[in-house]
Amino acid sequence: MPDTQFTAETYARLVAELEDLTTRGRVEIARAIEAARMLGDLSENGDYHAAKDAQGKMESRVRMLQAMLLDAIIVEDTVADQGVVNPGVVVEIRYDGDDEVERYLVGSIEERREGVSVISPGSPLGKALIGHKPGDRVEYEAPSGVLSAEILSVGG
Repeated sequence: MPDTQFTAETYARLVAELEDLTTRGRVEIARAIEAARMLGDLSENGDYHAAKDAQGKMESRVRMLQAMLLDAIIVEDTVADQGVVNPGVVVEIRYDGDDEVERYLVGSIEERREGVSVISPGSPLGKALIGHKPGDRVEYEAPSGVLSAEILSVGG
């Protein structure tokens, strides 16, 4: 898995989530599985199968978090102050021929914020935006062809 960049706030939230899943989460799942076992025949025990399914999903999330955090890079929250598009900032753009302003957070999906779409810094649009500032025009290759947009603002 390539290095993932997170703000310090998101990194701390993910570390706390991992800690919670590997302690409280595992204990709760073990209790649910044990309680379901007490109900008898496991082959037709819906509670048991639901608990095992929940355990599988939780362990998958644990592995994903461990992999992401292993090589995570923490980016400074101050990059927005520089007015340059970098991971962790919200950028507003307007595509050529379109009046609508679109807002994107450049970063990992784990950086999600309400009301803002997330784009990866490694995506074609993300790569085109990185290092640019308001007023700059960027172009990138999309499945429908080359798209061009103007950067309107860069913020936190």
